[in-house]
Amino acid sequence: MDLTANEGKNLTITVDGSEYQRIPIRTPLVLAGEKLVPFVVEHASPHVADGDTLFITEKIVAITQGRSYPLEEIRVRRLATVLAKYVQKTPHGIGLGMPETMEMALRECGTPRILLAAGVAAVSKAVGRKGDFYRIAGPKARGIDGPTSGTIPPYNHQVVLAPARPRDVAREVKAALGWKVEVAIVDINDLGGNILGSTLTRQADHRLARILADNPLGQGHQSTPMGVIRPVK
Repeated sequence: MDLTANEGKNLTITVDGSEYQRIPIRTPLVLAGEKLVPFVVEHASPHVADGDTLFITEKIVAITQGRSYPLEEIRVRRLATVLAKYVQKTPHGIGLGMPETMEMALRECGTPRILLAAGVAAVSKAVGRKGDFYRIAGPKARGIDGPTSGTIPPYNHQVVLAPARPRDVAREVKAALGWKVEVAIVDINDLGGNILGSTLTRQADHRLARILADNPLGQGHQSTPMGVIRPVK
């Protein structure tokens, strides 16, 4: 197995006094219409061993579920254009700061919820508090990925939604692998992230999020949409 970290990332991390390897798995580009479970089994099986945790980025799960949309196919309402202007943009991703991603948030979460989130965020921002918009809008809004310059084509011109049924997907992958491994669907970026669904306990999910907190897979052209967490003995 290639024990090489992605450029600018560390292979190992220590959490609660235990050391873990986070080993990236390089794969071909995942395309809409592909079946996730066979894809994961083919490319992960040569790398996993009993006791490992396989973590899979939410983006390839969503793509194989048909939840990615070319920008030109998204009909944007005026409301989405107006709301997107007030979203703070960061170097780590567009978020809902473009009309197309905001439009998909309105569709996924419902217009009333997004308007409520925007109203509360406007008030809380005035008093110096951040994060209320996504807290109220919920994980579906937080999980929407917009195109960035670092995204691999053709997804640099698409909006990708959060995956559906991530916990069920994790269980399906675990059953198909045939190894004594755990599986997690994760949404991790350079600002941190979340475990969307896994075969682990809730407490183990919290530890897993800390193990992956520095985003060992990166979020550019690395072509490593999954990886292995392995305790260092």
